[in-house]
Amino acid sequence: MLIRRIKTAIPYALLTVITAPIIVSYGWLFMSSFAKRTEGLKPYGFTLSNWRFLWEPLPNMPSIWRITANTLAFALVVTILEVGIAAATGYALSRLHFPGRRGFLSLTLILHAFPSVTLLIAIFYILRLLHLYDTLLGVILVKASLELPLGTWIMKGFFDNVSWDIEMAALIDGCSRFRTWWQVIIPNIRPGIAALSIFAFLSGWSEFLLPYIFLTSFNNWTLSVLIKRLIGDFRFVDYGLLTAVGLFYIIPVLFFFIFTQEYLLNIYTGGVKG
Repeated sequence: MLIRRIKTAIPYALLTVITAPIIVSYGWLFMSSFAKRTEGLKPYGFTLSNWRFLWEPLPNMPSIWRITANTLAFALVVTILEVGIAAATGYALSRLHFPGRRGFLSLTLILHAFPSVTLLIAIFYILRLLHLYDTLLGVILVKASLELPLGTWIMKGFFDNVSWDIEMAALIDGCSRFRTWWQVIIPNIRPGIAALSIFAFLSGWSEFLLPYIFLTSFNNWTLSVLIKRLIGDFRFVDYGLLTAVGLFYIIPVLFFFIFTQEYLLNIYTGGVKG
């Protein structure tokens, strides 16, 4: 009995040791956001002045609520574009057999293998050509296009798990391909759509590189860019303000993840077939 309890406790002990630094980091972030000053991991004093950005704009910066609205719009539109296009493309790749299908599938994985940093110069020229440089719409389109290969592959896996009998029955009853996809197939992969939507939203909310490079006007900033601007020169960082803004940035994501993690795990259980 004792040996069994020890074996049961070992995974929890290992998990505690591994997650302890993360828990300490979040705890330090919370305490520092209300501290007058910090020395190492120890905060001193209590103040609400670090949260002053909630009711007054920071010097030479837009309102935090405008930046939050930009971040939310960025994440939501990226999610809508990625899920909508990936659902249509994944269905076509799963159900329709056309010349070049296998090559296209391979190409989607190759495209996802390229890190976005290697494409920055090409993306810059394209955005300038389309007059979308320094616009939120331009960065949204870039982000969605970079995420589409993986999203398409994931959605194809979910469509592969839907029985052909259901679709054939709908087609025999006179449904068009579009109606079959929309009214019969899509309801059967709702967990997959929910999982990809959550994944896409979190990816859009946390995106830093693309907004930082291609959004130069401060009215178009997102929260990740704001945090980078607050760091600036490391010699003059207001760490109390920085930790408060950082906590403000991650709190919505933490709550969002806590209540949706069950659906997020469906990505690894449903979208695995090739």
